[in-house]
Amino acid sequence: MFTLIQLQEFISEKIQSLNLDKEPKGLYEPISYTLVSGGKRIRPALVLAACNMFSEKIEPAIPVALAFEVFHNFTLLHDDIMDNSPIRRNKETVHEKWNQNTAILSGDAMMIEAYEFLTELPAGLLKNILKLFNKTALEVCEGQQYDMDFETKEIVSEEDYLNMIKLKTSVLIAAALKAGAICGGASDTDADLLYDFGLNIGLAFQIQDDLLDTYADTAVFGKKNGNDIITGKKTFLLINALQKADFKTFEKLRNLIKNKEIDVEEKIQSVIRIYNELNIRDLTENKIKEYHQKTLTYLDNVSCKDDRKEELLIFASQILKREK
Repeated sequence: MFTLIQLQEFISEKIQSLNLDKEPKGLYEPISYTLVSGGKRIRPALVLAACNMFSEKIEPAIPVALAFEVFHNFTLLHDDIMDNSPIRRNKETVHEKWNQNTAILSGDAMMIEAYEFLTELPAGLLKNILKLFNKTALEVCEGQQYDMDFETKEIVSEEDYLNMIKLKTSVLIAAALKAGAICGGASDTDADLLYDFGLNIGLAFQIQDDLLDTYADTAVFGKKNGNDIITGKKTFLLINALQKADFKTFEKLRNLIKNKEIDVEEKIQSVIRIYNELNIRDLTENKIKEYHQKTLTYLDNVSCKDDRKEELLIFASQILKREK
């Protein structure tokens, strides 16, 4: 059995060895810049880890792992354009370093490159993997659209928020695990159990992100917290605070979030005080634990030896311990 760290390193080496020194350089240099700029390689590592649960040979899953990694990075490149983000992984985003048109076109090419990896699959795997990949790619787009819609909605329900992060974040993790399981020869039942495991991991991961942005130790987190509060982003914390607040607190919180003139630090601390009064931190931590517990149930029901589940158990536990 490979460890998740070994698989992350293996994928990083594969990415580094891709031949992207091609013409026109204006198309391929931004792709190379994006792919080699780091990242945790979680999704492709999960493809290989899921395959390894059912098979000693991970080679059949390598093209799938690379497809998921290239697709994931493509989505980040286009997300950065839509969010007007200047920095990704401590480097200039592609649209900042080059320009927006280059970022759009290079992103399109990355999407095509992702599908090119899938053409390496044998016929017996291609149909199921391609169907799953297409379904997931469309769901990620749906999730992004919901996220954009939320920017202009004053009130978003918890149910709608959870559906959005499921589509935008969770389905890609879930599909990576299911695709790897299929490559490893898992039964449909086991592949679906790993998919559900991934969905709940993704939900826990994103809600943890919301929590960290507000409550993380800045020295550990690596950046100043409170950005979600400054931008008025609809997070699990804000949505639940607005839902729990009485009328007076609701108006105060809503006005704070809308206020562009208030001192940034004062705004952050004022919102956090309201969160504390409403016990939003405890509510959020309990939701993360709820999803974590579901992951353990799904994984427990997968029909392979317990020692082959160890890496995914470690991965799941890291969600609760994550500080950055």
